[in-house]
Amino acid sequence: MQKMLAALSRVLSSAAQKPASRVLLASRNFANDAIFEIKKCDVHRLEEGPPATAVLTREDGLKYYRMMQTVRRMELKADQLYKQKVIRGFCHLCDGQEACCVGLEAGINPTDHLITAYRAHGFTFTRGLSVREILAELTGRRGGCAKGKGGSMHMYAKNFYGGNGIVGAQGQIFEAYNMSALWKLPCIFVCENNRYGMGTSVERAAASTDYYKRGDFIPGLRVDGMDVLCVREATKFAAAYCRSGKGPIVMELQTYRYHGHSMSDPGISYRTREEIQEVRSKSDPIRLLKDRLVNSNLASIEELKEIDVEVRKEIEDAAQFATADPEPALEELGYHIYSTEPPFEVRGANQWIKYKSIS
Repeated sequence: MQKMLAALSRVLSSAAQKPASRVLLASRNFANDAIFEIKKCDVHRLEEGPPATAVLTREDGLKYYRMMQTVRRMELKADQLYKQKVIRGFCHLCDGQEACCVGLEAGINPTDHLITAYRAHGFTFTRGLSVREILAELTGRRGGCAKGKGGSMHMYAKNFYGGNGIVGAQGQIFEAYNMSALWKLPCIFVCENNRYGMGTSVERAAASTDYYKRGDFIPGLRVDGMDVLCVREATKFAAAYCRSGKGPIVMELQTYRYHGHSMSDPGISYRTREEIQEVRSKSDPIRLLKDRLVNSNLASIEELKEIDVEVRKEIEDAAQFATADPEPALEELGYHIYSTEPPFEVRGANQWIKYKSIS
């Protein structure tokens, strides 16, 4: 009896030292996985498309939730730093579109190559870089992923080529379609259709808004880009199609951005606040995943709140680093232009004056 009482005392003592929520979570039996119905994709030149159901494991669900919350909080922090004039120049945020970058990454391999235009912060994170490296790049610091010299539109990671500072620089798309179709290249062309091109709605800009059909002879998919599971399943389908040797495929992700085109765009001169709020209340990708996790017993509200707290701390720590890390030296501005030649010297209007950092 004394041994039993001692053992019980140790258990109670251990439980008392842990937060109540932790004890509750430890004693709760969560489901390992669940099956969800997802929106069926529209298809072009395909006999069948991705499945209309998706299996979500508890492990993957928590991972996707953390990743999407991290991208959301990172972009909101970037908004704050820009308004404080810590981030300067152009800055294109992707909050609202988190299911696109997280779902795409979940459907491909780390060894696959990803190329994107601007609004690249989320993809930079899902490709494996830290929030610290991304925010430091935005603030122009040495610890940034491009050593502080690229900013919002020029971020790079292993197998990731992100950002392009020229609006419309992806205009060679039809030539790329044609070449990839001729050579049957394993390429997925992704259109993140957030309903606006800068400040112009797609309805005002395009006679046909069926972007997934724009490849003509190239098959296409139109996907619910606000649902991470829809994006994941469509990406898996598209990747398998390409890897089988059938050639390229076009994938249109119907999504929405909460911010304006860039930080200089308030985003409400060509759309109403009510429209934005309606999307937030009915189609927010993070809320959709959260409801699925809780309602299917894959996670609890308390557990997700703990993740939220951890993400906020990670973002704050990264922001402190991004504001304290030194800027690159002036003489380094010409580095990394060429890989095999020495960097050029930076000079001003008077070519005889050579600039050098004194910090």
